[in-house]
Amino acid sequence: MTDTIARIKYRPATELVYVDNSDGKGPKDNYNAASMPIYQTATFKQSSSTQMGEYDYSRSGNPTRSHVENHLAKIMSAKRSFVVNSGMTALDVITRLVKAGEEVIAGNDLYGGTNRLLSFLATHNNVKTHHIDTTDSETIIPYLSEKTRLVLLETPTNPLMRIADIPRISEIVHERCPNALVVVDNTMMSPYLQRPLELGADIVYHSGTKYLSGHHDLMAGVVAVKEDSIAEKIYFTINATGVGLSPFDCWLLMRGVKTLAVRMDRQQANAIQIADFLQSHKFKVHYPGLKTHPQYELHAKMSNGPGAVLSFETGNVELSEKLVELTRLWGISVSFGCVNSLISMPCRMSHASIPAEVRAARAMPEDLIRLCVGIEDVDDLLEDLYHALTASGALKLAN
Repeated sequence: MTDTIARIKYRPATELVYVDNSDGKGPKDNYNAASMPIYQTATFKQSSSTQMGEYDYSRSGNPTRSHVENHLAKIMSAKRSFVVNSGMTALDVITRLVKAGEEVIAGNDLYGGTNRLLSFLATHNNVKTHHIDTTDSETIIPYLSEKTRLVLLETPTNPLMRIADIPRISEIVHERCPNALVVVDNTMMSPYLQRPLELGADIVYHSGTKYLSGHHDLMAGVVAVKEDSIAEKIYFTINATGVGLSPFDCWLLMRGVKTLAVRMDRQQANAIQIADFLQSHKFKVHYPGLKTHPQYELHAKMSNGPGAVLSFETGNVELSEKLVELTRLWGISVSFGCVNSLISMPCRMSHASIPAEVRAARAMPEDLIRLCVGIEDVDDLLEDLYHALTASGALKLAN
């Protein structure tokens, strides 16, 4: 008889770094390497022609992939997690759960790529999506029916930083549509700041390219679930389509996850100062870390911080364009979550695939500027931003 030692659950920053395979769930390394080896192989030799070992072909499974998947499941409070080759692949895998004739309910402030995929499903797969204001939980009720299969949430939303009440929406959906699944894109927060599976969601996904990696040298996606039955369906699709993350990219992702806490703490601290600075100069700032945010208290209840992405309005599209191009430290780029600070105009870049009339109907300001705050010295970031604001004339207009 062997004694079973209950696993100690540490605080989030510790869990990100601490890897423990003593429970027998993770792949074994005979040499106890401090960093999981990269099993850069397509196939695994077998000792029998009739009985396969744990791994046979890397499309179906790989020890390096299993290692990072087990670790992510732990930090995301999931029964199982899966890593694939991009965040959009993660969403695509999830939408394979939806059959023709079924429906999706999603927010009206969504990442452009998400909107693109949902539009494709409508035109090619007969899957209709209802776009609603997810900041008001009750607005979902009229759209729930026996056809509802997924309720897709972003919170905070990208780029207007609106907040959805995950516990309340999950309660409504599970009560009225037992077969529907609540899916949350948690990329903006990361598992360090928010864990939707603990709040009532059924599936959570991330673009691992963002905070989980942290250096923009990797494309990856993560899907985490809390039920075995859903996990089996997700795995089937990943294995059948061959979208599992490669061994080397799994190793890069694992390395990035271990530094998530120190990066996010610094980025978030910088973002709070920058949001305060912009608001002090009378700009309209969208950031859940400001007490003036209409859902400040709701976000604080669900998360451990406001994150490091914010957006603001100048009131003039041309001024916004000038401002963006006058920055030096802020790289003009789509995406977010890396150690370097980035600046963009969503309506011209990450959300350009959404038709202008749809953006207008969803009240997305064309002059909106999104800041993705990095780990640089905050005074340098503020000075660079102040220079761009004054040189472009945006600061004078705001005041």
